[in-house]
Amino acid sequence: MKIDNEKEYKLNRSLKARHMNMIAIGGSIGTGLFFASGSAVSTAGPGGALLAYIIMGIVVYLLMMSLGEMSTLLPISGSFETYATRFVDPALGFTLGWNYWFCWAIGVAAELVAGSLIVKFWFPDTNGTMWSIIFLAIIFVLNFLSAKAYGESEYWFASIKVITIIIFIIVGVLMIIGILGNGSPGFTNWGLSDGNGNKGPFIGGLLGIINVFLVAGFSFSGTEIVGLAAGESENPQENVPKAIKTVFWRILLFYVGAIIVIGFIIPFTDENLLKSGVDNIAYSPFTMVFEKCGIAFAASAMNAVILTSVLSCGNSGLYVSSRMLYALALEGKAPKFLRKVNKRGVPMNALYVTTIVACSAFFASLIGDGKIYYILYNVSGIMAFFAWLGIGICHYRFRKAYIAQGRDLNDLKFKAKFYPFGPIISVILCVIVIFGSNIWVFQGDTFSWFDFITNYITIPIFICLYFGYKFIKKTKIVPLEECDFEFKEEIRQAK
Repeated sequence: MKIDNEKEYKLNRSLKARHMNMIAIGGSIGTGLFFASGSAVSTAGPGGALLAYIIMGIVVYLLMMSLGEMSTLLPISGSFETYATRFVDPALGFTLGWNYWFCWAIGVAAELVAGSLIVKFWFPDTNGTMWSIIFLAIIFVLNFLSAKAYGESEYWFASIKVITIIIFIIVGVLMIIGILGNGSPGFTNWGLSDGNGNKGPFIGGLLGIINVFLVAGFSFSGTEIVGLAAGESENPQENVPKAIKTVFWRILLFYVGAIIVIGFIIPFTDENLLKSGVDNIAYSPFTMVFEKCGIAFAASAMNAVILTSVLSCGNSGLYVSSRMLYALALEGKAPKFLRKVNKRGVPMNALYVTTIVACSAFFASLIGDGKIYYILYNVSGIMAFFAWLGIGICHYRFRKAYIAQGRDLNDLKFKAKFYPFGPIISVILCVIVIFGSNIWVFQGDTFSWFDFITNYITIPIFICLYFGYKFIKKTKIVPLEECDFEFKEEIRQAK
């Protein structure tokens, strides 16, 4: 029944296949590749970094298969939050939804801080908060207009990144074979020894690889955005599987190709790799490779590219977090006013609330841009793994329930490979990363409570959210025979 002066609106299915492809690429290629790849090579050696990224790539592949099977059958805005509610436990849906919303809301804040730090390369004395406000205004307007406006802007943002990475890999290969620059030392770089006597290509052993897992995982995070965007895809049954199949391999090629080029051209003992960060563009491994090739304006060119990359990730973060908050409201797990959708299909109240949280970036000037970026980066990175963990659990139960209800697997538009091993392996590896990737906190002569809290606080919060909701709402594990596979378009009232 309608309420006076209200109309019924729903999310618009306006995202095309090319939008879906670039949305996944745009959300997962950012500072994690342009900067963190350098510290990964320095931490685990070129072989260790390459292995860590390949293993994490396999995890992402398995998870994307799982997400593809579910989101093709049920292309809804809540994605894995709704799947957890239907196939596992409403308490898990509540926890995953709020975890993912906060993950990307503070992820937007992290990108805003990163953007302000990048601008300081050109204007060292500029006010970082002012630039954060400008960047937030830009991505807010893009999300405010419509899902199609977001998709179109993300298509061009991501295109810039893809072109840059392709050029980087081509230039790197030409340098390795001796056509450009002064060539490269070849495999000599891979067999160097660091200051502690550890010999490459693997330094730090298994622990070094585990330490890189979080960096690799954070770099890949964002590929799951295609699952949430399925709720606004114009043809999800075709576009979602196509995006998942093609985008993953492109992203893996970009990351693995970049690590190989860096490993061949820049010695992992180069102390500048450890300096690579958004506050020092000159030490991005991409910049270092271009400079070795003799491209004098490499730093400024990469600075411009990475700035568009940051805006792209922030753009995607604001989109998916507002959609997740909207989905939580539809499920009754968030205040009802967040269900409001305008005539352009944009959940405006959810967008406003998410934007307010993203404003935490403005506090960077109070405690230091670099420090707040570090905090936001770590918290967001761990929360992304909780989302992946949830996807694996949901898919395992999804398929079990599908069979238990006597449904035919041949009716699935997209069927994940390697079930049940895929979701089981991805869940195990996600748990290992959540608890083990920050084990470095306990190493060294001094223990830092700041590092411990910022790297592990998300674990007790996730557990408390789950059991807290379960205790208050008295939820139970959903029996396989009662799992809901019904799909219908979401229509909600909006002023």
